[in-house]
Amino acid sequence: MGDVVRAPWEAYFVTGFDACSEVLRGRNWLAPDFAWQERQADTERWEAVATREMTKTLSRLNAPEHTCQRRSLGNLFDRSTITRLTPQVEEHVARLLDELADKLHRGEADLVSTVSEQLPISTIGSWLGIPPEDYAHILEITHDQVHAQELLPTKKQLAVSAEATVRLRSYFTELVKQRRANPGNDVLTGWIHTWDAREPDREAADEILYRLTMFVTIASLETTATLLSAMVELLLKEPGRWGWLGENPGYIDAAVDEVLRYDPPIHINTRIAAEDTVLAGVPIAKDSMVHVMYGAANHDPRRNEDPDAFDVQRSGTHLTFGGGVHYCLGAALARLEARTLLTQLLKRFPTLRSIAPATYASRLVFRRVTSLSVAI
Repeated sequence: MGDVVRAPWEAYFVTGFDACSEVLRGRNWLAPDFAWQERQADTERWEAVATREMTKTLSRLNAPEHTCQRRSLGNLFDRSTITRLTPQVEEHVARLLDELADKLHRGEADLVSTVSEQLPISTIGSWLGIPPEDYAHILEITHDQVHAQELLPTKKQLAVSAEATVRLRSYFTELVKQRRANPGNDVLTGWIHTWDAREPDREAADEILYRLTMFVTIASLETTATLLSAMVELLLKEPGRWGWLGENPGYIDAAVDEVLRYDPPIHINTRIAAEDTVLAGVPIAKDSMVHVMYGAANHDPRRNEDPDAFDVQRSGTHLTFGGGVHYCLGAALARLEARTLLTQLLKRFPTLRSIAPATYASRLVFRRVTSLSVAI
């Protein structure tokens, strides 16, 4: 239908790889922040509690506020940080696979609840100093909160997200308060020092700290868990693929990237035209919404030949982590978790097989695998 297709509402779908890349990287495309929302005729759509709360996070901020907050985080997962985190991720994976092995020896097991959801919360939780006994609570409310980030959320979904948002605020506000009272050798303590030096108003600093900590946490969970589950399902789907990769571990990184290309955890992201412009030959008026379709872009045959074939030897390209100033903060960490998990799974469970296709939650934007039964 074209690189830019009119949506049934006042917006456009952007499907072509180059057009999507232009939107993600271009300075004349903005996140839908409060300033834009207030200019809309239908403001009711943007007044939901969870929607307004997410609009305060990094993913919905524009310069200069986005620049200020992102710089305060530094390069979260640079090479030295990833090197430092690698042994911890390996320990988390080994522990979770021990639990998986116990279940598999008794029969089949659900990879999602046993491993895929537990690895991201264990990794980010230990990094931020979140008590392990709180992990299940955070996972639960995160599953509920992301409904507000859907393309067209229902009133019921917004109500569920509103309740989850209140619980997230309560939890992470208290976490910042406790860490301020009892500093530790963790990232959150470092952020507290940074913002105390930057922002003289302690209440304002704590509000920013809450939003940063909450956002980094929930952004690390749903997407990575889905990546891990989809990775295993896709590699088990074709007979012989799992065994071949076990014999050719040099393709593990390529396999992770092919999963990211083939079925990205997030399918849609929204940007706003900062001014009247033309995108792929289509005139776009200022303030118009465009929906960047990650899956469509990654399957553009002009970029990836035979795009609907899953091929770990492809060496293809994708936009799954976004681009420009909003490029995914946790891309390197997600790759580390996926690579580590896949490496150990192949070694420990060379005969792993899926019992049934994975089940997915009914979502358009944030993909979520709810179950994946496996056996040996």
